[in-house]
Amino acid sequence: MKRILIVEDNEHNMYLINFILEKNGYETIKALNGEEGIVLAMKEKPDLIIMDIQLPDINGLEVTRRIRKSKADGTIPIIAITSYAMSGDRDKALEAGCTGYIEKPINPDTIMAEIEEYLV
Repeated sequence: MKRILIVEDNEHNMYLINFILEKNGYETIKALNGEEGIVLAMKEKPDLIIMDIQLPDINGLEVTRRIRKSKADGTIPIIAITSYAMSGDRDKALEAGCTGYIEKPINPDTIMAEIEEYLV
């Protein structure tokens, strides 16, 4: 079973993403802030990471950079998921090391197809 780390501080968003992933047969690991996300990425080495960009302690771009420089497998796909939808935000996420980018609010009908593009 593939394991997905969700780094998300919003309780509602965490619940929704977790519910969708578990319903589709994925095991989830949950982090409520950036520091916890870094620790869990290194410890658990998930198959994919869903990374909120706006976190309470460290923003998701910095968390992504730290994961990429850590002992965690540098090839883990990291998908930025964010309500930031300004011009250039996608490029900033990709430059920080994200593999993909999904805008909030998420669409429960299409998010699995978007996520599964990165699970090889």
